[in-house]
Amino acid sequence: MNVSLRQLRVFLAVSRLRHFGRAAEQLHLTQPAISRHIADLEAELGVRLLDRSTREVVPTEPGRYLHSAVERVLDELENVLAHVRTEGEGRRGTVRVAAAPTPSASLMPRCIAECARDYPELTLHLRDQPQTQVLDSVRGGEVDFGVAIDPPDNREFDKKIILHDPFVLVCRNDHPLARLDRVPWKKLHGETVVLLDYSSGSRRLIDRILEERGITVHVAQQTSHTHTAFRLVEAGIGCSITPALSLPVSDDLSVRPLTPTSKRAITLIRRKHRSLSPAAEQVWNHLCDMTARLNPTSRLR
Repeated sequence: MNVSLRQLRVFLAVSRLRHFGRAAEQLHLTQPAISRHIADLEAELGVRLLDRSTREVVPTEPGRYLHSAVERVLDELENVLAHVRTEGEGRRGTVRVAAAPTPSASLMPRCIAECARDYPELTLHLRDQPQTQVLDSVRGGEVDFGVAIDPPDNREFDKKIILHDPFVLVCRNDHPLARLDRVPWKKLHGETVVLLDYSSGSRRLIDRILEERGITVHVAQQTSHTHTAFRLVEAGIGCSITPALSLPVSDDLSVRPLTPTSKRAITLIRRKHRSLSPAAEQVWNHLCDMTARLNPTSRLR
């Protein structure tokens, strides 16, 4: 059976308005076009749908049944198409993002809140994971994309750097280095430090910076979380090298820029040659726009 949506919409308009001319005006068609669509529909169904007279158009019994049924079906179709359209625009759907601890704590809460405000029909699930697990989650397709720290340069991922985050020194207020406005990296030579362990994407970067500058430090403790590192610094175990995005909130600690500035790249990653869903693309772009407005160094004090 070759019945078109246009024919059904024309029939509903004529049946509802009881007039070919008014239906033509409503649908922005010519009256001959309206007549042709009705004639083609009746020919295809093999039944008369409308009784015409010089004064009005009245649906026949089959026409009244068709009007009632098609009106319901087209309403449902409109709802389906509207749903598909909103999904296609990234307004609806579920998005799963894996993020390393610092981006999870510093960037993702704001992203989740803004997406909940701007796209209330979009559900965003966050996986707060060590860097190695973020890479595995993206690689295995368990999440739509990840937020990683300077991920390895390989062919598994499509990557986009969204933020450059400088490393800073955190020490107690009574530490000699706290007296400086800016701390040269070479001043760390021989210092006792508390660093993140190798589950963090930042640790290998810090080791590389120290090695390149010929700086030797005594690593007293290694932790998985910056919060633990800061508590150890407060306890007098040593100072710490940390990204600016993870700065502590404590009156007992001082934060100083390290010179020359060395930064890590906060990077969005997704599987190579795999398209994101419209909803995931929306969150990806939102993170790009949001971080473009951020300045990590503005948090230094």
